[in-house]
Amino acid sequence: MNSFGTLFRVTIFGESHGKALGITVDGVPPGIELKEDDFLRDLKRRKAGKKGTTPRKEPDIPQIISGVHEGFTTGAPLTILCRNENSRSGDYEKLKDIPRPGHADFTAGVKYFGFADRRGSGHFSGRMTLGLVAAGVIAKKVCRPMIFSSRILSLHGSSDFDREIREAIDAGDSIGGIIETTVDKVDPGLGEPFFGSVESLLSHIVFSIPAIRGIEFGDGFRAAEMRGCEHNDSIVEIDGKTETNHSGGINGGITSGNQVVFRAAVKPASSISLPQNTINVSTGKIEELTIEGRHDVCIPLRMPIVLEAASAIVFADLLLQRRAYLLSHESAIRKTRQERPENGLERNKR
Repeated sequence: MNSFGTLFRVTIFGESHGKALGITVDGVPPGIELKEDDFLRDLKRRKAGKKGTTPRKEPDIPQIISGVHEGFTTGAPLTILCRNENSRSGDYEKLKDIPRPGHADFTAGVKYFGFADRRGSGHFSGRMTLGLVAAGVIAKKVCRPMIFSSRILSLHGSSDFDREIREAIDAGDSIGGIIETTVDKVDPGLGEPFFGSVESLLSHIVFSIPAIRGIEFGDGFRAAEMRGCEHNDSIVEIDGKTETNHSGGINGGITSGNQVVFRAAVKPASSISLPQNTINVSTGKIEELTIEGRHDVCIPLRMPIVLEAASAIVFADLLLQRRAYLLSHESAIRKTRQERPENGLERNKR
């Protein structure tokens, strides 16, 4: 499926070398001020241009196709479109028979019976994240005053980014990295236990991003090496603020009001200049493949804004669900509070 969300629902469409790509967002509240210029800052952060990114340059000019009138959202489905203007599809001709190791060429070919668009990886391309970033711009407006931030912690296991990028370029290879994302000013009480937990929803959308290989929240895997007395977060204020934040701002699948923290592992790009051995699906023989085209040496360089956007999409959906829940249960909650003495938590909710 190419859709995500319950009330704030995004549907991604397009291909890397098709005419255009973009996103449709259903459930956007009416009355949010929105113009095409609002997308430029975040889309620029996703663009190529830095050393280690693809030489392919696209203008990435967003067009609002629907859902906005006289500068404000209408409540109707909102579609953002970006046209592709700098594709070189001929670079991918031989990949029909010789799939790239580590890439979706083979699996896409099997799933879609050989009809998948292989140009620039088609619908499986990292370029599809442009739509997520556009949806994230809208989601951030819904989530105000929440603050979403992402930063690269390491590349190829090192903090010397320039050296790692330079060595990968010289070798004709690629490198991955780890990115940390934080969300501040989060309301407590967002999320559900089990299948609707904040962790599961964030993991769902994060793993939808091409090249993601892992995710951890708070202390993550390091928690397995800790004792309970070390990992437990002591609550120090009535609003849920804790002395530490080993849980990453989530308990029982629900936000505690503390900073939400998670880290994602990004793999090295599959498309590299080094010759690789792989099978020719037409002949059944192993052949040496040298990949042509324009590709990122270091995908993580363009990933922070994508992870911010993905997080904002999740929290926009959770906020709208929370508001809908409170509205539908408002009278019952008011009656219950009148019938029993309130406790500290109930006073805090007011």
